[in-house]
Amino acid sequence: MHDDEVDAGIDVARRLVAAQFPQWADLPLEPVESFGTDNAIYRLGGELSVRLPLHEPSVHVDREAEVLGRLAGRLPLELPRQVAVGEPGAGYPLRWSVQTWLPGGNAAAGLRDLREAAGDLARFVRALQAVETEDAPESPRGRPLAARDAQFRRSLAQAEGLLDTAAALAAWEAALGAPDWGGPPVWSHGDLLAGNLLAVEGRLSGVIDWPGAGVGDPMVDLLPAWSLFDPEAREVYRSELGVDDATWARGRGLALSQGVIAMPYYVDTNPGLYEIGRRAVEAVLSATDLSGI
Repeated sequence: MHDDEVDAGIDVARRLVAAQFPQWADLPLEPVESFGTDNAIYRLGGELSVRLPLHEPSVHVDREAEVLGRLAGRLPLELPRQVAVGEPGAGYPLRWSVQTWLPGGNAAAGLRDLREAAGDLARFVRALQAVETEDAPESPRGRPLAARDAQFRRSLAQAEGLLDTAAALAAWEAALGAPDWGGPPVWSHGDLLAGNLLAVEGRLSGVIDWPGAGVGDPMVDLLPAWSLFDPEAREVYRSELGVDDATWARGRGLALSQGVIAMPYYVDTNPGLYEIGRRAVEAVLSATDLSGI
């Protein structure tokens, strides 16, 4: 998926675990199917997972450990716990981690009721936003939308033939007109896509993949409104979170930009993530009233 991607195959994972954590060397190691773009993930035994970053920009083991430690036990859905950090070795050049394994399947296929899920996720986001922010890391996606403008326009030019670029540009420029966040920074997960949401018996059960968590604009955790929920569940999510018009417009713009950037980048290398981006773009364009924004 990336030009600078390193070999993070299962043989590499086995050698790393055996060399650095021999107490787990005899546990079975199995690859985990994922649309993720940052890590190769392996289930280690029944209770652990190995996460090998695919390239240097994906190495966030210290940040994720800090965030998970700070949020442990404070949220209504399960979070993994980082139990070990590995160092480069066995021909693998990056730091890596071992986390606890959470039960559950991908929420995209495992939810029994999207409106119920929207309410559950909104309660989770409200609890996350209530956590104190002193000395918390900044959200990588919590900056003003204008900071994404140049990248959005480059990706839009590459997306000709994949989406309605004229409509996407109009919707993007409308979102740029929304007022910036003027309130205090709040916590966000940063990447509440379906692959990072776990479901057990049809209900949301856990949230994984925390390196993008931090504080900033609450628009960040509106992403599932467009990438996961249908229009009815989307309204439940907005209502439960009490989102004002300006924040909703920014969140819609963020979801649009993320989808437009993902589609040309992953069209040939990650069809799952391409489809998530396409769904978000289509949802935003179908819901955006350009005459009224």
